[in-house]
Amino acid sequence: MLKWSNWKHLRIPFSFYLMPVFFFALAFSPNLNGERILIVFIALHLFLYPSSNGYNSYFDKDEKSIGGLRNPPKVSKGLYYLSLLFFVVALALGMQINWQFGSMLLVYSLVSMAYSHPSIRLKKYAYGSWLIAGFFQGCFTFCLTYAGLSDFGWEVFSRSHVLIPGILTSIMLWGSYPLTQIYQHEEDAKRGDLTLSLKLGIKGTFTFAAIWFLFAGLAFAWFFLDRGQSNSFFAFLAAMLPVVLYFLIWFYFVKKDSEKYVNYTWAMWMNRVSALALNVFFIWYFLENTQIMQVF
Repeated sequence: MLKWSNWKHLRIPFSFYLMPVFFFALAFSPNLNGERILIVFIALHLFLYPSSNGYNSYFDKDEKSIGGLRNPPKVSKGLYYLSLLFFVVALALGMQINWQFGSMLLVYSLVSMAYSHPSIRLKKYAYGSWLIAGFFQGCFTFCLTYAGLSDFGWEVFSRSHVLIPGILTSIMLWGSYPLTQIYQHEEDAKRGDLTLSLKLGIKGTFTFAAIWFLFAGLAFAWFFLDRGQSNSFFAFLAAMLPVVLYFLIWFYFVKKDSEKYVNYTWAMWMNRVSALALNVFFIWYFLENTQIMQVF
C-alpha cells in the first residue's frame, strides 16, 4: 500500500483540473466559514478525487497513458486498499460538516466506483458514461460543494439558484469529457469499453466538443447577463479565449495528421490551459460576486 507506484496512481495533482467547480460553488456560498472551506477543499481534492483515481486505475489496469500519468506503473492490490483508505478519510472529513454532506460524498464515490468496476463498468456505455460522468463531476459536485461550504443538506438539489449554475458546469464538462478519451481509443477498444470518443471517432469527437463548447458559452452568457453581471460575462469570454484558440489549433493539426497529434501531450495541455483559465476566472468571480475584498 505504501509503494510509490500506488501513490502515483492517486494522481493528486490531477485534482487541479477539477477545482473550477469548487471555486464556482464558493462564489455562491451564503455562509462563508474558513474552517468549512478548508475541510471541503481537503475532502474533495486531497482525498475523494484521488481515491476515485486510484480505485479506477486498479480496475482499468491501463498500460498506456492516462490522465495525469504518461507512463502508469503496474497496479497492485495495495492500490486498491490505499484508494479505500482515502475514501474513508474523505467520508470522515465530510461528516465533520454534517451527515448529509458526508452522504453526498458517499453517493459520488459509489458512482465513481461503478465507472470502472467490472460488475457494472459504466465506462463501457458510450452515452451513459458521458451523461453520468458529466452530471456527477459537474452539477452534483457543485451542489454538494455548495452544501458543504454552507452547512446545508440535500435540500440544495431542489433550489434553482444552486441547480442552474450546477447544470452550467455539467454542460461544460459534457463538451470536454470526450476529449479526455481521444488518445485512449486503442486501449479502450482492447478492453471492450465503447467510450463516447471511440464511438464518435477522432474528427467526430472534436466536432462534438465544439458544439458543446458553443452551447456552454451561450449558456454562461445568458447566466451572467441575466444576473446583470456584464463584467463577469466579458471576463468569462477573456478567460475562454486561450482555451478556444488552443482547441482550434489542435483541431487544425489533427485534421492534417491525426496519428501524430492525437496523443497524451496535446490532450493534457488542453486540460492545463482549460483548468488554469477557469480556475483564474472563478477565483476572480468569487472575489467579485461576494465582494469579499471590500471587507479588507
